[in-house]
Amino acid sequence: MQLAIKLIFAQVGIDQILDNGAATSQSLAEGWDKQWLDLLQNNTSNNLYGALTNLGIFFAVGTLLFFMIQFLKDLISYEYTRPISALIWPFIVVVLLSNSGNGSTLSNLTLGVRNFLNTVNQQVVVSADADKIYQQALNMSVAEEVAGSLLRPCQSLTGEQQSQCFAKAAEKVNVLWQKYRNTYGNKNWISRLQTKLDNIRYGTGIVSETSFNSLLGSTVQTSIKSFLVSLQYAFQNLIEATMLLIAVLGPIAVGGSLLPVAGKPIFAWLTGFLSIGIAKISFNIIAVLTAAVIVNGPGQSASADPDLMWFIIFLGILAPILSLLVAAAGGFAVFSAISSTASLVKERI
Repeated sequence: MQLAIKLIFAQVGIDQILDNGAATSQSLAEGWDKQWLDLLQNNTSNNLYGALTNLGIFFAVGTLLFFMIQFLKDLISYEYTRPISALIWPFIVVVLLSNSGNGSTLSNLTLGVRNFLNTVNQQVVVSADADKIYQQALNMSVAEEVAGSLLRPCQSLTGEQQSQCFAKAAEKVNVLWQKYRNTYGNKNWISRLQTKLDNIRYGTGIVSETSFNSLLGSTVQTSIKSFLVSLQYAFQNLIEATMLLIAVLGPIAVGGSLLPVAGKPIFAWLTGFLSIGIAKISFNIIAVLTAAVIVNGPGQSASADPDLMWFIIFLGILAPILSLLVAAAGGFAVFSAISSTASLVKERI
């Protein structure tokens, strides 16, 4: 899920708010589509993928010698049972690495798997984020910093100058509140933040010193939140870049699969590719479920004043780590399943 909000400071227009989490997640995937097509499908005779395909063919030719030695050894030892089942591998390698110039069989299959994973990911995001829960939680987490960045210059002023400064800042902040209401409806957390801001502006009501300082005085926390939200954005781009890197290394894995070893490189390659897809989906599930806790808990209370710094830390650091651990466990299970299936098929044929 792509970054669902921009931190809005005094120098930035108040209307710079991104669309909902599902749409921005889709735009992130679409931003990589051209690169995927350029590498794996367009003019693959002359681009990087074509060069790696040629390298994979070179590896296949080189490992074919080892394959034939093992084939003849098995032919002598097992007569025709194991050698016949092993003959499928050269056929698979030739089919996958055949390059017509508009993408090889392997590149088309890789694109198909990537599109399938993105479709599943988008379905997860859309179904879980139907009420824009993720975006709401992010906005709740940074809204005070957004408002505080507009009011902070007024803190050093006094008298009429401070009142005029508050009035100008309030006009910009009110635009933000209205955009929130247009997007999410009249939520309690929006009214709470607006009341808190009005109390500071007009000097009415009771605002604790801690709340006042958190709204106006903490530039360090704003910087940390901005960094952590950017870190989340970087992690999602890292996932896309890693998927693309693994995809372009596919021909080398296929070319090395003629080696007479138990664990075929193509299985490890496929496992790695699927594991990154699992990490991507896991991160979105974790993020949306955690956001639901915030929106359905303190977000529904007009009196609650939660410190949601933990949520930004969770999204920027802990959720990526957790999603990678889940992907590693899932990848190990996938590799074991593929290896077991391959062994079973080999015994049956």
